[in-house]
Amino acid sequence: MPRKYLAFDIEIANAFPDGADWRQYRPLGITCAATLAAGADEPKLWHGIDADGRPADRMSREEAAALVDYLVEAAAQGYMILTWNGLAFDFDVLAEEAAMAEPCKKLAREHVDMMFHVFCQLGYPVGLDAAAKGMNLSGKSEGMSGLLAPPMWADGKRQEVLDYVAQDVRTTLDVATACRRDHRFCWITRRGKRSRMPLPGDWLTVTEATKLPQADTSWMDNPIPRRQFTAWLNR
Repeated sequence: MPRKYLAFDIEIANAFPDGADWRQYRPLGITCAATLAAGADEPKLWHGIDADGRPADRMSREEAAALVDYLVEAAAQGYMILTWNGLAFDFDVLAEEAAMAEPCKKLAREHVDMMFHVFCQLGYPVGLDAAAKGMNLSGKSEGMSGLLAPPMWADGKRQEVLDYVAQDVRTTLDVATACRRDHRFCWITRRGKRSRMPLPGDWLTVTEATKLPQADTSWMDNPIPRRQFTAWLNR
């Protein structure tokens, strides 16, 4: 029986420079998140509430913990949590913000991070929008990015950020479903070409992906080591 996926994504409160190591800027805070279960009509949005009933500046520890509890319960009910780069980012940040390291590590190991699967197989990561376009899907919100979300939230453009994170989980679920249907993963390279990776079965969980043979990265000047994604699991 095909896995029932539940896509998950967060947006952070504190910005950091493009290309910088975000770990040097933590704690980042979480402004909002979205989850989308396969078969659901709309994503479920997560954010704090201020005294006026509007989205707060950031989620409290208790609110972040409620999101962790929701993901744990969803996994217990048979859903496979699904992310794009959730291993190295979303779950690491959520673990800190919720003060729930062990549950988040367990979720991270047992979930499907499509980008990590691609990285383990190819030796380099691919962006979500490149994947969506490669699979002929609508993709991420036009003109938006994760780097723009923190200042936009701070400027009061909170509905735009909520729309963005909602579209990200839709795109994540759409990519997973399309690739599973077509038995291949396609993406648009930086040169504008479509490239393909076979996907004979389903997407691999993080634990399964770490068992793949190391990809040949001898042609790269500075290949990314797998530990860059997984090191926090051993802290």
